[in-house]
Amino acid sequence: MSVKVFSLKLIVICVNLQVYLFYLKRWTKMEKQLQPKSHKIAILAEGSFGVLESKTATVLVRYLPDNVVAVIDSANAGRDVSEVIEIGEGIPIVHDLAEAMRFNPTMLAIGIAPPGGELPQPWRAILHEAIHNGLHIMSGLHQFLSEDAELSELAAANDVVLWDARKPPVDLPVATCKADDVDATVILTVGSDCRVGKMLSGIEVTRAARDRGVNAEFCPTGQNGIMVWGWGIAIDAVVSDFTAGAAEQIVLQGAKDHELLIVEGQGSLVHPGYSGVTLSLLHGSLPDAMIFCHQPSRDTVARYTVPLPSLTEMIAHYETLAAPIKPAKVIGLALNCFDLSENEAQAAIKAAEAETGLPATDVVRFGADKLVDAVQKVHTEK
Repeated sequence: MSVKVFSLKLIVICVNLQVYLFYLKRWTKMEKQLQPKSHKIAILAEGSFGVLESKTATVLVRYLPDNVVAVIDSANAGRDVSEVIEIGEGIPIVHDLAEAMRFNPTMLAIGIAPPGGELPQPWRAILHEAIHNGLHIMSGLHQFLSEDAELSELAAANDVVLWDARKPPVDLPVATCKADDVDATVILTVGSDCRVGKMLSGIEVTRAARDRGVNAEFCPTGQNGIMVWGWGIAIDAVVSDFTAGAAEQIVLQGAKDHELLIVEGQGSLVHPGYSGVTLSLLHGSLPDAMIFCHQPSRDTVARYTVPLPSLTEMIAHYETLAAPIKPAKVIGLALNCFDLSENEAQAAIKAAEAETGLPATDVVRFGADKLVDAVQKVHTEK
């Protein structure tokens, strides 16, 4: 080999090594995380504040009500949050960030999760204003603010943290069925569609189980659950080959210190856009049983024209796809009756129980006891 050829090869090796080290440093850098419970939070939900339109905002108001000081939405400015989403009494809706600053927030939370997870372009100016005011930013978007050069530079100059709750770890493995080896009982919330209450039902079942003295843990798999509960992996931000592996890692982590795990489900098997992540969670977490979540008033997949099958058909889908790897049954239904009257909700629950032969409830209105009874039966028999 000539000296010239050797030198060229050495240069290529050095360049490749530099590139590798650059990305290794970037990928393995520990992301700064915020602790929302230690902050006063202003929620940005401009033009989109509502139960379904701003899921993140609603979740933060429900589970961190003492921390949320204002919601920004010019369309509803002057109203109380409870007038729009029926929770959060006493929290004001304000016109803009300048008005929100009167309540001395220390953090601005992005309160929506739009399809595709992109930051609405008009909101960049609001983020600039927030950073200049010294507010940390908490985001669950697919578009990572911490990787936005302009925002990152501005944040660094103002000693502000940009926390992307959806940003996953980088060393996730392919699933290897290790979740089946844990001693803990694993329950997965599944559902008919997105935004039907899989996270909320999981949290409420976990809380109710803890009230009974069970060492239970909620295992978040989405950005909202991570913001509220403080740990987890946002499955829908993981490269597809590793989504089941991410679910497996969540189970292995949760099982270290807990006897009952309630894993947050995502999407739906009949959802044209998100069925892949749903199946990955099913095969990665390898649940001992499932809780099926559904909004009784919904008959088509949200934002699509795809009709929803019957409850019994959808339940059969989950049980059939679980069976080849680890059989698991649906043991109860969590119904999201937020848009129904009390009588209509009770009727929907009775109809679901009659159709499926399973216990059903609305965990917000009527509590999670029926579901915890079913979960404890599985837990005792494992």
